[in-house]
Amino acid sequence: MPFINFRLATVAVAAALIAGSALAQKKYDPGATDKEIKLGNAIPYSGPASAYGAIGKAVAAYFDKVNAEGGVNGRMIKFLSLDDGYNPARTVEVTRRLVEEDEVLLMFQTLGTPSNSAIHKYLNTKKVPQLFVATGATKWGDPQNFPYTMGWQPSYQSEAKIYAAHLLETKPGGKVAVLYQNDDYGKDYLKGFEDGLGDKAKTMIVARASYEVTDPTIDSQMVSLRASGADVFFNVTTPKFAAQAIKKAADLGWKPVHYLNSVSSSAGSVLAPAGLDNSMGVMTAGYIKDPTDPQHQKGKDWDDWVAWMKKYHPNGDLKDNFAVYGYTVAQTMVQVLRQAGDNLTRDNIMKQAASLDITLPMLLPGVNIKTGPDDFYPIEREQMLRFNGKSWEGFGKVYGR
Repeated sequence: MPFINFRLATVAVAAALIAGSALAQKKYDPGATDKEIKLGNAIPYSGPASAYGAIGKAVAAYFDKVNAEGGVNGRMIKFLSLDDGYNPARTVEVTRRLVEEDEVLLMFQTLGTPSNSAIHKYLNTKKVPQLFVATGATKWGDPQNFPYTMGWQPSYQSEAKIYAAHLLETKPGGKVAVLYQNDDYGKDYLKGFEDGLGDKAKTMIVARASYEVTDPTIDSQMVSLRASGADVFFNVTTPKFAAQAIKKAADLGWKPVHYLNSVSSSAGSVLAPAGLDNSMGVMTAGYIKDPTDPQHQKGKDWDDWVAWMKKYHPNGDLKDNFAVYGYTVAQTMVQVLRQAGDNLTRDNIMKQAASLDITLPMLLPGVNIKTGPDDFYPIEREQMLRFNGKSWEGFGKVYGR
């Protein structure tokens, strides 16, 4: 009978059990391994909304930083970001490729209301997370019907209600002209604004004009809106058309009280092309620190952001709040992946996304990220901002809950 060292055998069995337990605790869906996490993204690097491509570049640069520092729980992030040209049909095409061929774990930061609408049902049917979409449409916070889709930024309707509240407080007799994109994005803002004005919407809104994303300019709409006699302008446009509208208003000598939706508030991508002088006095609502505001250009959070820009995103524009946006939404995604640990299943990703309670360095004071199983709206607070010709200045209270 061979000699058996029972002590060593016992240790070996125990070690095997521990190793087996550790392996059992690791759970992966397609797109995740011991070494890598694949995230998919569709964003317009070309076409009428190409200014938003700056967000995709900033996100990629932040993930470069994370990977250089060892990744998330030892895994590298592989960010597969494809150009959809802000064309919903193309969004469907690239999303199917990312999910079915590249086998990403989830889709992250796909941009645009029409683009995300085109893949909404597909991703939920496939049970693939559609996380932190780059659009504020109200429908991205519907966990009962679409449990795999979550927004990130404040909803368009809640933001528009802030403008309505400010208008009623400061110019209750104003006559309003609205320019909006003729799709779910534009109509969502318009509905929130009308709801915020309440019964006064019927008398205060004296003109509405819409445009198609394929239109070359909005000059004719601006001429029509000015002719309405409005002294308040609600500008619900994407960056290209926002810049056109600001410049055209100046060319026409029209100087209304001007509310600009936050999705086009970038000083670098919108206000500079429109003319900084032309942009003076324009108001928006903000939730991230604007990099042109001197009050934010100090302290560790600012220094860390600038250091990241210089090292990982040197071609980015320090004046562009799309870079701040990309940096901050990428931090949110990394937090979810950290919380998920070794359970990188799609269901656990959504569970972790729905259990956030954090503040991030480049969010405005008083703004946080908080979610729950029945609350898929991560950011719900904003402050009014006014452009002074050089930078955005925050004023007044923080609105929201």
